[in-house]
Amino acid sequence: MAEIIQKDGTWTFDGDTVRIVPGSDKRVSLLRKSLGEVAVPIGALAGITFEPGRKSGRLRLRLRDGADPLTRVAGGKLDEGSDPYRLTVENDRAGVAEYFVDEVRNSLLLDEVDAGPTERYLLPGPALPITMGAGDGTATFDGEEIRLEWNWKTEESKSSRGTTTLSLGDVEGVEWRPSAGMENGFLRFRVGRGNSPAPKYDPHAVELYGFRKDPLMALVAAAVVARLPHPNAAAATPALLAKASGPADAVPDPAGASAPVPASGDDHDALLRRLRELGELHQAGILTAEEFTTAKQAVLKRL
Repeated sequence: MAEIIQKDGTWTFDGDTVRIVPGSDKRVSLLRKSLGEVAVPIGALAGITFEPGRKSGRLRLRLRDGADPLTRVAGGKLDEGSDPYRLTVENDRAGVAEYFVDEVRNSLLLDEVDAGPTERYLLPGPALPITMGAGDGTATFDGEEIRLEWNWKTEESKSSRGTTTLSLGDVEGVEWRPSAGMENGFLRFRVGRGNSPAPKYDPHAVELYGFRKDPLMALVAAAVVARLPHPNAAAATPALLAKASGPADAVPDPAGASAPVPASGDDHDALLRRLRELGELHQAGILTAEEFTTAKQAVLKRL
């Protein structure tokens, strides 16, 4: 086991999982304290680095694209202090950090972890229920419904509608943006495909003014995104179905029609592996029951 303990937090690695516990130091961000312990399976990692500095260094985890709902919704816009996958390391512990990096990298090599995009979330996202307040409102999500309640800073045309309640099934997407310069940020739940009004007037959005609690709204966004269809799965499913149902090699029969050629041993093993993959995708919710049945039947025919 590898472990590094700093004021910023504690990271441990047991060969399978990197466990991240935020520190209790007053400089640790509200987002990291609210998120709490994070368990990152090695299969979700694309890499790890240690960057030494003059006063302190930084240990960083790089996650695979699509593995983590928080990273997905933040889109690289979380400030460094709020990034849960970064650890400030004092210079006298640089050797420990380098050992930690070596242990994780060795495991990535031994397990032959694919650093490419994932088709499902490998981290569960923030725990539910979750309630966070910032900007002109408070957002609550219990796994099924989203509630947006307004405060005295809310534009009257928005607050006069009362509390906004959305079913998870009505939400097509989630956007979170921090404030930048003179431009306010927002947390928005996209409903329908029409153009949304500015966050100040949008009853499906919380406007953010650049205060210290703004990043907490990214946690609400991540909790909802974790329970929506994975964006990479939508692109992967048609290709997977086409691959599974592709035509078998054929030879003409005496009547001129085509008859399938029996699969070789290697093809047989590949098709069996494909069946297992389809079952895993169905269990993960990436394939619907209908899609799974169609793809499975196509593979069985080729067997």
